[in-house]
Amino acid sequence: MAVTQDELYATLDLELSWSERDLPERVRTKHVHRLHPYHGKFIPQLVEALLTRYFEPGGHVLDPFAGSGTTLVQALETGLDATGVDIAAFNCLLMNVKTAKYNLFRLEHDLRDALARFEGGEGRPGRAPAYAREWFARDAVRELLAFRSLIDDYEHADVLRVVLARAARSARLTTHFDLDFPRTPQREPYWCHKHRRECRPVEQASHFVRRYALDTLARLRAFARVRSAHDAAIVHGDARELDLQGPFDAVVTSPPYPGLIDYHEQHRYAYELLRLDDRRERELGAAASGLGRAALAAYTDGIAAVLERCTGVLRTGAPLLVVVNDRRGLYPAILEQAGLRLDGRYRRHVNRRTGRRAGEYFEDVLVARRA
Repeated sequence: MAVTQDELYATLDLELSWSERDLPERVRTKHVHRLHPYHGKFIPQLVEALLTRYFEPGGHVLDPFAGSGTTLVQALETGLDATGVDIAAFNCLLMNVKTAKYNLFRLEHDLRDALARFEGGEGRPGRAPAYAREWFARDAVRELLAFRSLIDDYEHADVLRVVLARAARSARLTTHFDLDFPRTPQREPYWCHKHRRECRPVEQASHFVRRYALDTLARLRAFARVRSAHDAAIVHGDARELDLQGPFDAVVTSPPYPGLIDYHEQHRYAYELLRLDDRRERELGAAASGLGRAALAAYTDGIAAVLERCTGVLRTGAPLLVVVNDRRGLYPAILEQAGLRLDGRYRRHVNRRTGRRAGEYFEDVLVARRA
């Protein structure tokens, strides 16, 4: 039986909207949630509220579109096991670093030793790839590649890779107000809408390497103080095809929105510098695919296939909690195609805080179960 739009808007009673005063940035970006910028993620307090409502301690949550790992991190903080799946190699690297268990003494030794060697002039830059020569100033390229050459000497190489990626993001030849998706290198001074003055492109990367190495250490320490002893498993692959090992007690996920973000491209610097496996052709809803009829049909089929596969590894009666902004009305068909019924939804007002994203915006958390 088809799900109607009227049924889609049958609301439930959990408050999931917060003002800036209720939820300032330092709280939204607590501990590892700001280990690396990630455009298009949901806030941890939303996940925390859903986990608290729908889980008993000791359960196991699945996120088939795990992204930067918000669901997994909050599951570990809440006292749950978690499994996350993502097609993007950088996302899986970031999730692994966020959710790993560390000997903090050895972690600090590695980060400080790598930083000291880098600042002491060690490291062999080697020949810069074409992307680096295009998007970074000469000194910045040399510094980033020198740091990269030291990474494999350490037990915590993946943590250092995330430090490198974060430094590279900040050191690109782009305007300060367009760090998410710069289109062309910025090589001349420019009027900066963020700082309201003339700014110059970044010439060096070493200060970013230092800043983010120390910040990463602090954030991993902070998370170690609040995480439980539970485990997170990260799977790099296409959730339409994987044989996941359940049973799981619920799904908590936010699928990509059609035609909005190219998730591989937003971290292009990381793929280039870290030589990561690029599977962008498998992205669902990528901006590059557009919003034509064929693209929306492929998106509908893809999301439905993932949700249907998830139902096969859920405990009987377990919910799928799906965060969406369904302004194109695709989810009634997606749920029907996946063999799901809609139990209700939470409507959430999203407080969009920055200039280019200002304005009214709403999301729904759909609560679905096997039909």
